[in-house]
Amino acid sequence: MTPDTTQNERATEETELLRRLITGARFVLFDFDGPICRLFAGHSAETVAKELVDWLGRQGLRGLLTEEERVHPDPMAVLYAVDGRHPRSDLVAELEERLTQQELKAVASAWPTAYADTLIRTWSAVGTRLAIATNNSPRTAAGYLAGRGLLECFAPNIYGRTQNLHDLKPNPHCLVRALNSMGAAREEALMIGDTPTDLDAARRAGVPFLGYARNEEKGKHLKEAGAECVVNSLEPVLGVVRAV
Repeated sequence: MTPDTTQNERATEETELLRRLITGARFVLFDFDGPICRLFAGHSAETVAKELVDWLGRQGLRGLLTEEERVHPDPMAVLYAVDGRHPRSDLVAELEERLTQQELKAVASAWPTAYADTLIRTWSAVGTRLAIATNNSPRTAAGYLAGRGLLECFAPNIYGRTQNLHDLKPNPHCLVRALNSMGAAREEALMIGDTPTDLDAARRAGVPFLGYARNEEKGKHLKEAGAECVVNSLEPVLGVVRAV
């Protein structure tokens, strides 16, 4: 058996697995930032994280963060750090709201993921129920979807970050809320995400998982976490939905 033959067989197996995942899904849960858009494409997450750190400094609270946390490029890392030291506090609530405002600002310059808009409209048109399960603010997701004319494909099933950060993925809380609101059986659902935390949340919720990886590094992380089916474009997903 040649390497080309092995590669072709592997591609055929992955295509068949993708087809099974999609044909069995009557309810589809999307992560937001990644599978639907790149939220911080034009308003960098690193800048947002710095603004949160600077705000803490102006409150005389810079010492809440370690040196590593002060320069972390992910604003969620800042939020988690403060919540770890002052859980469910007014400070966390204020910081979470400030992050939400920055996310809402980022919506205007977010980049749509290729084929996402068409996939969402097509899936919705054939009667599949759609929901958002994200660690971003649900206000951010709703604002982006409204701007793309996609809100009616999901509303009211948009679930995301609250001030209780313990409910964020990998906790399956928002997935379970979405499933329950739609009356969805776990085996008839599908979660589309781009991080190992999405995969972990789907496993804990008992939902099949489809990984989306916009680059090799994200694909590697998903595969190492145990994702069986990973696509680097939503085009083949759209192709299967249209064929079905």
